[in-house]
Amino acid sequence: MEIDSLSGLAAEIVAALTAITDPEIGGNIVELGLIYDVAVDADGTARIVMTTTSRGCPAASFLQQAVQDAVEAVAGVSAAAVELTYEPRWTPDLIRSGVFPIAARH
Repeated sequence: MEIDSLSGLAAEIVAALTAITDPEIGGNIVELGLIYDVAVDADGTARIVMTTTSRGCPAASFLQQAVQDAVEAVAGVSAAAVELTYEPRWTPDLIRSGVFPIAARH
């Protein structure tokens, strides 16, 4: 997903998701590349596909619920469906360039 090309309600959702910090790494989940897709149906249902930094991430349920809550709080969203996936597997290469120091180390 190209976050910078989103507009309207999808862009507002992405902006809301930047408030969520990954407790393991410390950056926001958008800049870390944990959000794979954001789509909004005509009825206002938001569909988010996300991942965590590892399959056994102890914060997975916390992050999934935080995304659900943040998306449902966006005006215009009628419901939210958050899918957790591990395909493709997250790697530090998914961190948005220039926005988080760990990206420079990999």
